[in-house]
Amino acid sequence: MTLLNKFGIGSGNGGPRNERSAASGAKTQTAVAPAAGAPAPRAPEQHVATRVSNGLKEFLWNLDGLGRGTLLDLGPAWQTTLNFFIDRGFRVSSEDVLRGWKGFLDEEETRLREDPTRRDSVDISPDGRAARFLKNNLQYPAASFDAVLLWDVLDYLDPAMTRQMVASLTELLRPAGIVFAMFHSKKPDGFQRYRVADSSTLQVIPASIVTPSQKIYQNREIQDLFSHYRTMKSFVGRDQLRETLFIK
Repeated sequence: MTLLNKFGIGSGNGGPRNERSAASGAKTQTAVAPAAGAPAPRAPEQHVATRVSNGLKEFLWNLDGLGRGTLLDLGPAWQTTLNFFIDRGFRVSSEDVLRGWKGFLDEEETRLREDPTRRDSVDISPDGRAARFLKNNLQYPAASFDAVLLWDVLDYLDPAMTRQMVASLTELLRPAGIVFAMFHSKKPDGFQRYRVADSSTLQVIPASIVTPSQKIYQNREIQDLFSHYRTMKSFVGRDQLRETLFIK
C-alpha cells in the first residue's frame, strides 16, 4: 500500500512508490555501509533514557509497503538508527545539519574578524547566510527521498534558515514523501539527540549544546512553514515535545 493510497490522494506521478529506485548521483553519506570518507557512525552508549514515540510508530506505518525506500537523517549518524532502517531495506543518507550550521557560522565570524571589508561584499543578513549554507549543504537531486528524520532541528535554527531549509527539504522529497519532526513547547532546559531503539521507542541522549535554542514555534507557525504539505498530524508528549508528521 502506498502513502498516496493510504491518504486517498491518488496514484500521483511516476507509478507506485515501491517501484522507484534511489535517485542516481545523490550524495550518500551513510547507505547500506558508510560511504568512503564519511564519519564513522557513533557507538551506542549504555543506560540512555527512552521515550515512547507515537510519531515514530505512525511514520513507520506510512512507510510500510514502500519497498526499498530512501531516507535522509538530519541528525548524527547513530549506528542503531542506521541499522534499524537498513534492515528494513532503506538506503540512508545522514547529515548532521546543526553541527554543520554551527561550523559554518563560526567560519563566517572568523573571516569577518580577519577581513572586516567582507561586510561590504558579502550578504551577511540571516537570509544571505542561510542561502550560502544551503548552497553547499543538503545538495541532493530533487525528489531523492521518500522520508526525512528532521528531529527537533528547526528549534535551533534562526527563522530565516528554517524557512529556507524547509523549502529545500520539500524539493528533496518525492510526492507523498513524509517528514518526521519534533518541536519543543517551551525553551528546552538542555540539549539532546535522538536515535531509534525500536518501532515505537526513541532513545534520548543528553549532549553538549551545539547551538542554543532559537525559537519556540506555535501550531499556526508550524502549519505556515509546511503549508505546501497535504497532511499534518501531531502527537503531544508529557515531556514538552510535540511529534509532527508532514505528508507532501
